[in-house]
Amino acid sequence: MSIIDVMVLGFLAERPQHGYELRRKIEQLYGHTRRISDGTLYPATDRLERNGYVVKESEPGRGRAGRHTLTLTDAGRAHLLEAIRTADDHDITDASRFYVILTFLSLLPDRADQHAVLRRRLEFLETPASFFYDGDRPVRAEEVADPYRRGLLLTARATSAAERAWIREEIDS
Repeated sequence: MSIIDVMVLGFLAERPQHGYELRRKIEQLYGHTRRISDGTLYPATDRLERNGYVVKESEPGRGRAGRHTLTLTDAGRAHLLEAIRTADDHDITDASRFYVILTFLSLLPDRADQHAVLRRRLEFLETPASFFYDGDRPVRAEEVADPYRRGLLLTARATSAAERAWIREEIDS
């Protein structure tokens, strides 16, 4: 499932909404890194409707164009929960995509399923990595002379440490 689909279904899990509201919420969550156009959102909602995951109800609008309210179906909720429950690969390793999964993680009713997702993210964060490598060896900030690259590595290290600490705390609670 695309990350756009996850956001559409996730926000509709909160309540039925108009496409404009959805786009605004998606842009607030994800648009700071990737713009969400009508050409992205509306084909996604049409596809979700064809698959039976959302129901679109029309109501009169201004001028010729009507407004559509989208409502999540039971099948849509089940599809969303499965996507969150099984999130891995880029949904775990890409920070923006993971933040989307994290936004809707509380929709999973089973804490064990929630923690399984967090454990996959923690495993990724605990794997040594860098933006720069010496052969196959990750380069540490202390080895970098360039102050901007060192700053990038130090910021990433601090962010990763804070996220790992939060995940451990959440799992242990």
